[in-house]
Amino acid sequence: MAKKKHIVRYTTEELLAMRARGEDKSDWARAGAMTQEEIEAAIADDPDEAGMVVDWSTASVEMPQPKAVVSIRVDRNVLDFFRSQGAGYQTRMNAVLRSYVEHAARRERR
Repeated sequence: MAKKKHIVRYTTEELLAMRARGEDKSDWARAGAMTQEEIEAAIADDPDEAGMVVDWSTASVEMPQPKAVVSIRVDRNVLDFFRSQGAGYQTRMNAVLRSYVEHAARRERR
């Protein structure tokens, strides 16, 4: 996966100042004037949203806990699989482990 070039970071204050000067690319007046039907039609036409169904009824907000630094041994093919998925492979490995822990905890509560 190629790294993105020319990434620029702004503070909230800088973004608000840019917006006040009219330097953003969003047409907020047009967006604010859209009806719910127009918004839903725009979402439906967006290829990135195609087929996406989000059930927010089960969503929860969880503050991240500090990560522990560990050294573990894993099978080479397991490590190769996660690395082949690109940047963030350790985060994905952690997500898989977290999912297992949550599943096992639910089983124990039964």
